[in-house]
Amino acid sequence: MSDPAAASASTTSIATMTANGPSAPSPSPGGGDADLVIASKRGDREAFEELVRRTARLVYARAYLETGDVHRAEDLVQETFLTAWKKLDQLSDPAGFRSWLMSILHSVLIDSIRRASRKKRKRGGGGAGGGGDARDDEVMRVADPSPSPDESAQRNEERQRALTILRSLPREYQQVLMLRYLAGADYDTIARQLALSNGSLRGLLHRGLAMLRKQLESK
Repeated sequence: MSDPAAASASTTSIATMTANGPSAPSPSPGGGDADLVIASKRGDREAFEELVRRTARLVYARAYLETGDVHRAEDLVQETFLTAWKKLDQLSDPAGFRSWLMSILHSVLIDSIRRASRKKRKRGGGGAGGGGDARDDEVMRVADPSPSPDESAQRNEERQRALTILRSLPREYQQVLMLRYLAGADYDTIARQLALSNGSLRGLLHRGLAMLRKQLESK
């Protein structure tokens, strides 16, 4: 499983990067994303930091899903939020912050791939780089980026297979699985992130894991 602390560490780093100049009084942390976006547009760093806290796991999970690499995912998360902070004035609909944020992540990822490709060409090289049960953990264990040395090659191959299958699942299953097993979010956090009831969340996780397990076993 990927490191659940990575998103939290990124949050701290982003807060440091945006800390320049005075900050206006923030809206209540219990307010909606749109209120926080509006305050952030006025230069309120605390409001933006609250947006980061609310969405960091989601962004990290997507970044890890796309890269399969903890350190690259952390770098992409930080670059995504820093870019978002700098370009907030370009967001016309505050209610669409999360979709806008994910589009920034996509652009950051593409730019990262292009930079890596340019570096490889210059070098003349190549290549790319609190719930659930034991069965669930067994299915998702391939998300662990730190296997012991003697298991490294096999575990890396299994992890990449699982990530490939996860990317192919319908979005509603993809999101809950990546938040739970890639970002390490608990049920309450996922339910808040995706506006789901506890029952709906558990149902999506159960069906998503079944789909993932079936495809893993068929290959």
